Amino acid sequence: MKVLVTDFSGVYRESGFLLWLKKEAGEGLTIVDYTRLEGTCCYCTAQEKIFSELPSRLPVVRWIDSGDYHYMSHLLARREKEPFHLLLLDHHPDNQDPVFEGVLSCGAWVKAMQEENPLLQSVLSVGPEGCPEDIPETWLRERRGERLYVSLDKDIMDRPWARTDWTQGAYTLPQVKEMLRRAMEGGMQVAAVDICGELPVFKGGCGEDLRINFETNKELYKHITTLLNQ
Repeated sequence: MKVLVTDFSGVYRESGFLLWLKKEAGEGLTIVDYTRLEGTCCYCTAQEKIFSELPSRLPVVRWIDSGDYHYMSHLLARREKEPFHLLLLDHHPDNQDPVFEGVLSCGAWVKAMQEENPLLQSVLSVGPEGCPEDIPETWLRERRGERLYVSLDKDIMDRPWARTDWTQGAYTLPQVKEMLRRAMEGGMQVAAVDICGELPVFKGGCGEDLRINFETNKELYKHITTLLNQ
């Protein structure tokens, strides 16, 4: 399975997940190192530099670091060539107005995608207050055969399954895996799946936090790989 890792914080090395991925994905693993790039955490002033360093052909599965870099979903989706729908599994809607005009951020990237990406057809957010608690069957049925971009922030899950530096939801890992199964087997064409929600050491992550996120990442990788290979 081909996998992309965008490394901003070094957290995947800290947790051991990067080493594990290298063994699982082998030559299918692509790592883009942004750790020395300034202007990336939460508010991105380096988006064109980031975008220019992405591979022209992207793997379907992408690990994009902590929620501070969730705006990567918007930049990655700029590589799409055909219309798609966005399914966001997240404790936050990420559709705020930008704090600084013209500056992409982790809390406003959905709004930026809606305004700037003409291929985006619709957005379904599951998890935030006021949004559906699960994927409506009608949403999948009405889009059968169309392309789906799934973006998962692990902060949708409670602390036994994920550790982040953002407020977290109450979903369990089995619930998230079931939503992924329904989305990816629901008759739509899976264009991409990206995952964020890490807790780096420099943001306060401890050994237990890294271990929990590592175990959840492994489970998600195995689950997503199985679904894509069916």
